[in-house]
Amino acid sequence: MKEILQNKINIFRSIFKGREDVFAIRWEKGNKSGYMPAKAYDPYFYRLSKINKSENTNYLPLTDNEIYKHLSGEKLIGI
Repeated sequence: MKEILQNKINIFRSIFKGREDVFAIRWEKGNKSGYMPAKAYDPYFYRLSKINKSENTNYLPLTDNEIYKHLSGEKLIGI
C-alpha cells in the first residue's frame, strides 16, 4: 500500500512542476477565497512581523506529506 501511495506522489510531482521551497494553500472566508503561501505558524513571530512588516517569513516546503494530504482531500494546495 505504501508503495502505491509513493507512486501516486511521484506521478503528481512529475506532472506539476513548481518551487520545492514553498507551496500555496487555499483559504475561504465568507464568500471570498483564494490561495496564499503556506507558512509555519509562530504566534510571537506573527505579531512581530505585523509590527515590523518583516520579510523573514518561514514558508513551508512542499513535502510528500503535503502532497499526500492534497491527494487524500484533507487540504487543497497549489504550486
